Amino acid sequence: MDVLEITVLELDDFKARFIVRGVNVAFINALRRIMIAEVPCMAIDEVAIIENSSVLYDEILAHRLAMIPLKTPKDGYVMSKECKCGGAGCSLCQARLYLDVKWEGEGAKTVYSGDLKPEDPEVAPVYDNIPIVKLSQGQSIVLEAYATLGLGKDHAKWQPTSACAYKYMPVIAVDLSLCDGCGACVESCPKGLLKLSEGSVKVSNVVDCTLCRECERVCEKGALKVGWDESTFVFLVESTGTLKVSDIVLKAVHVLRAKAEEFNFQLSKMTGGG
Repeated sequence: MDVLEITVLELDDFKARFIVRGVNVAFINALRRIMIAEVPCMAIDEVAIIENSSVLYDEILAHRLAMIPLKTPKDGYVMSKECKCGGAGCSLCQARLYLDVKWEGEGAKTVYSGDLKPEDPEVAPVYDNIPIVKLSQGQSIVLEAYATLGLGKDHAKWQPTSACAYKYMPVIAVDLSLCDGCGACVESCPKGLLKLSEGSVKVSNVVDCTLCRECERVCEKGALKVGWDESTFVFLVESTGTLKVSDIVLKAVHVLRAKAEEFNFQLSKMTGGG
């Protein structure tokens, strides 16, 4: 591989879009899979139902609670299997949330994720407006929920990403000796990336190209060729909010590095170099 280079196109707490140069598809796909499946985050894993007179079965209610994204402190908790309590559940590996809602009013009341009361305010629902269930007059829900760190490869509730994908960096080549400036390609581009300037076609924001090749198809002169750079990728990752997207990327890099180091160690043992 060539020297790795990263160009950030967009970055906030929930979304990152960046260009990675000097890598191959094996590397970039490994990074993507680790972001999805091997970056730990908090999610409700067990629920103790004390009272539930709603229309939802206990199991369905517990499943809905598990899929609510929770904030994950950077260093506050350890994985249950690594905890000194042996996974029994303690303040080092488990966070409690409580739900106690009774409805005596008219009509129906919607119970939202914001009604969950965390024992640790750093492990609170990311969003307060996720509907859980509707209660009719006289119905109630009382429960305790237990959140733990986990990995997306074990259950989707522990996936910190809502979107994680990449594409090859598009390359649009214009042969000026063949281009007659007819403008057919400009009109055909669904993203509006092509412009006519001084009688020829100019390309802007090529990173947004979807590689549909519509411009190539309508160019009767064959002046446009759409392809891609196999060593450059446009990467998009969106967080559920449980972790900042920058933390997801950095943790995935650390996991990938640890895997590579372990592979080298095991390989050196096999070849007698360790």
